[in-house]
Amino acid sequence: MPTIAVFDSGFGGLTVLRALLPLIPGADYIYLGDTARLPYGAKSRQTIVRYALSSAAFLLSQGAEMLVVACNTASALALDELRAALPIPVVGVIEPGVQAAAQLPTTNDQRPTVLVLATAATVQSHAYAQACATLNLTAYEKACPLLVPLVEEGWIDHPVTAEVLRIYLSEALAAAPSVSTLVLGCTHYPLIRPLIERTLATLNHPLQIVDSATATAQAARATLPGAPSQTASSFEVGSATFYATDSIEKFQRLGSAFLGQPLPEVQLIDLGG
Repeated sequence: MPTIAVFDSGFGGLTVLRALLPLIPGADYIYLGDTARLPYGAKSRQTIVRYALSSAAFLLSQGAEMLVVACNTASALALDELRAALPIPVVGVIEPGVQAAAQLPTTNDQRPTVLVLATAATVQSHAYAQACATLNLTAYEKACPLLVPLVEEGWIDHPVTAEVLRIYLSEALAAAPSVSTLVLGCTHYPLIRPLIERTLATLNHPLQIVDSATATAQAARATLPGAPSQTASSFEVGSATFYATDSIEKFQRLGSAFLGQPLPEVQLIDLGG
């Protein structure tokens, strides 16, 4: 089985790894959270490309045979450079989510209108809107800057998070009432999917939901020749190595919630500025 590297600026990409574990059992996994240089969304495109390339070079040196870019900002702004520079397959997190939305059944002949919840940086890149346009989908992007810090605070099912979600979703649905599909455009958001579903129900506007983390994991499996066609029943981490560029204690504590199980030892590395 291959060695699969998963890269993110922080913790959110662990939801992609969580989805990969049962889909490609027996693989060796390397996870890198570039926590010393987050948030990527506050940096220039040139800087994000430089960060992504240096992280990818490290993962390649560790034996990576596939790179999963589990970071929406890096996928939006550095994916082409990564694919050009690396001799291994590179899977981003944006295209799979949009492709999954396009494949959902519709009640009429029209293509679904997609609501994308994402960070401000991802929305400003318009990467989801552009990806949707290539598949003849109409997209409305909604920036939700408060959700990531709330999730990292552990307020997964908290009244404050519920109220913030209600405001964001109410604003989005008022601006785009015809949407039929919701794409979770940030890898933090799968942790609050049940709360999102409950909030949509209270607003009397249920939507089909696409989890981009799961869609990315499925795209990675499809890229591998000979990948198992059945999902495994085990969700154990197995052979996995975890790296962070800062604050490994925080990474280990928060990462367990994202991965859905206790995180093994996290190794500290220095990738420079």
